[in-house]
Amino acid sequence: MLQQRDYDCIVIGAGVQGCFTAYQLAKNNQRTLLLEQFLLPHSRGSSHGQTRIIRKAYEQDFYTHMMEECYQLWAQLERETNTTLFRRTGILVKGPEDERDFQLFRETLQRNRVPTETLTPDEFARRLPHMVLQTGEGALIDTTAGVLYADRALRAAQSYFQSLGGVIKDGEKVLNIQPGSTVTVTTASGEYRAKSLIITAGPWANTLLSHMGLQLPLTVVKINVCYWREKVPGTYGADAHCPCFLQTASEGAEYHIYGLPSNEYPGLVKICYHMGSETEPDRRDRQTDQTDVRILSRFVSIYLPGLEPEPAVVESCMYTVTPDHHFVLDRHPTHKNIIIGAGFSGHGFKFGPVVGKILCELSLGKVPSYDLSPFRIQRFQTHMKSSL
Repeated sequence: MLQQRDYDCIVIGAGVQGCFTAYQLAKNNQRTLLLEQFLLPHSRGSSHGQTRIIRKAYEQDFYTHMMEECYQLWAQLERETNTTLFRRTGILVKGPEDERDFQLFRETLQRNRVPTETLTPDEFARRLPHMVLQTGEGALIDTTAGVLYADRALRAAQSYFQSLGGVIKDGEKVLNIQPGSTVTVTTASGEYRAKSLIITAGPWANTLLSHMGLQLPLTVVKINVCYWREKVPGTYGADAHCPCFLQTASEGAEYHIYGLPSNEYPGLVKICYHMGSETEPDRRDRQTDQTDVRILSRFVSIYLPGLEPEPAVVESCMYTVTPDHHFVLDRHPTHKNIIIGAGFSGHGFKFGPVVGKILCELSLGKVPSYDLSPFRIQRFQTHMKSSL
């Protein structure tokens, strides 16, 4: 049987952004091929693992606005696949009240009328007895927030895409991309052609963009994903009404620290530092820096006394970070039928449904549903000149 080689659109990268982009294209009656270099499922990129946080709490209005539709689209996929993908837990945002990041979170939540609770120190001690609120810290709860079941979400998006006639080919690493009015993508299995191409390749984005003479200022970092053992099982579980949390500032930490109630491993709580050490995506196991683990150990011993202060399990993930930590959602500067989604910087999973919709709109020549000025390649002009 002859393999199909011609499509309306090819999507490279079957992480959350690529899966939702392919899903949206298929819903728009586009013959779509989704290519993935590794055999699915895999844990070598940025979309694996069982859980992610979903929240409207952000420092920027544009992310909070996008999240309004994201919640609706996640619920739609739940209905379409008869799968539970979300558990509402709320997210605690805490940090020094006079610190700028904490103030931005509070102001954005208020301005956008996100259902929010403000906890006094007494209320905090009563409701969250196993967490510490230091003198001078504020505490807010975005009550809309919760946990996304990440692995389950990927499988749901992939299966629904296939049910609409979409084609997934895994274990097919892209060897070359030839731009043109018809884009030709070469893998070890041969050539595929399409009217448009969408690149959602995470840490490998610049590897693919090099075929078209473009390098974006993307930094790939390895994150140590740490799980911490409860001294008393169930203390920090969702069933005990423990929320997700985000600490905006703490001693010795330049970036945020975040956590989720115990779920993936019974009795273990997932807590991570929102940055890691620079790495090469194909050599990430050589990156053994433990700076983030030391920062987290100090944080846990001060703020979460019900957890053992050394991680019980350490896994890894990769972030692809832009200089301003905002996404890239744009057309290639020269080849307008090549669309780029990149730089999701460790906070992009929850946005998958809306990112997929936007990248689909760009590939179809539609007016995007959102103002994309924060996500345009043009903002990197000085960085790109200095890197060429």
